[in-house]
Amino acid sequence: MTINEDSLLRILISTDNHLGVWEKDEERKHDSFRAFEEVLQIAIEQNVDMLLLGGDLFHDNKPSRTTVVKAIELLNKYCLGERPVRFQVLSDQKQNFVSGVVNFHNPNLNIGLPVFTIHGNHDDPAGPDNLSAVDLLSTCGLVNYFGKVLLSGNNMGNITLSPVLLQKVR
Repeated sequence: MTINEDSLLRILISTDNHLGVWEKDEERKHDSFRAFEEVLQIAIEQNVDMLLLGGDLFHDNKPSRTTVVKAIELLNKYCLGERPVRFQVLSDQKQNFVSGVVNFHNPNLNIGLPVFTIHGNHDDPAGPDNLSAVDLLSTCGLVNYFGKVLLSGNNMGNITLSPVLLQKVR
């Protein structure tokens, strides 16, 4: 069987990055950021179409400002740029993504490496506004946040899944 490289969707998956996990430890405070930067470097070097983060990008629901700023700096450095996005989202983006549209369709952003993420149990939305640091990155247009549901009130126990359907384009 021959694989047509033009139709192959290349996805790099990373999970449990836990940015900021040891920020008070002088020896290890930069470790999680170095590891995440390595993931981003590999994504660029291997010319992947997208980076999929499987939760727990942050170690805490309310990471320090330092941790959030470092995460934004890394995403700006590796995800913004002239590289063409070589796939399209076929599913209803309003159902799939917190922002209602993928960031590479935003005319004010120049996304070269799309990042798709869900939250994990460490950085899950909480509080009366049901927000987390992942919401902040999504609002800035740096990540495509999907899988967020409200788990209180009338929605408790009622989770509706909406698949994200992708197709490679030339």
